[in-house]
Amino acid sequence: MQKNTPPRSTIRLTRRGRIALVVTGAVVVGTAVAVPLLTLTPGDDPRPTTLVVPEGWRASQVYTAVDKALELPAGSTKKVVAKAALKLPNDADGNPEGYLFPATYPLGEKTTPEKLLSLMVDTANEKFNGAPIAAGAQRNAMNVYQAVTIASIVQAEAATKADMGKVARVVFNRLERGMPLQMDSTLNYALGRSTLRTTLRDTQMDSPYNSYQRMGLPPTPIDNPGEQAMRAAVNPPPGDWLYFVTVRPGDTRFTADYQQHQRNVAEFNARQKSPQARAAG
Repeated sequence: MQKNTPPRSTIRLTRRGRIALVVTGAVVVGTAVAVPLLTLTPGDDPRPTTLVVPEGWRASQVYTAVDKALELPAGSTKKVVAKAALKLPNDADGNPEGYLFPATYPLGEKTTPEKLLSLMVDTANEKFNGAPIAAGAQRNAMNVYQAVTIASIVQAEAATKADMGKVARVVFNRLERGMPLQMDSTLNYALGRSTLRTTLRDTQMDSPYNSYQRMGLPPTPIDNPGEQAMRAAVNPPPGDWLYFVTVRPGDTRFTADYQQHQRNVAEFNARQKSPQARAAG
């Protein structure tokens, strides 16, 4: 029988659906478009003319995509990050995670990894440092980098765009109450994976991204969030929610009651064991 105040290691904050790594909602200078990951020129030239960075991609995925688009050896883009002179905030300490803005980027004959990464970061700065985001971060007593970090969690955890604001509110409520965030997405980032199946051993790992054991935000963003996640991070709706779980697609349940959350999680676990859920997964 669970007590009303459960031990930290037993709280199951999130259990969301499979993360979609390729989406069609990328943007070109803030305008939504439906495009494939790589757009090819007509005719015989197989070289792509644009590269789409979807919302929620990690930096490692962006590096791999740039290598492929520019026909470079694997690992080439990652190697140039340190010397690319990216205009990152001081808090980033040279790590562009969170600032490789999701958008569609042109690929010319003289495009280099350095130019692409710089364009992504410059686009992020333009989006994040404007009045709505910067002012919203200040209103919530945080800097823009912290807002990007929260937005990256929202991007990874929200099952739908409609849930983003509520997920952000859960993050704020937990921070304000001195509770660990206990987000599976931060563990997945540390382990370089995307999964629903977090084990007790996972929650005990020694990592600054282990939000089951560490208080506060992770040290960096855990992906590259889009504008809607950023807006949710600086302007979440009011609510007392502390827990949420996506029981089934389109059915994410938010609550402040731990016992109710346990019942929701039990329903999620039962569905995961069903043949239909296994087939869908």
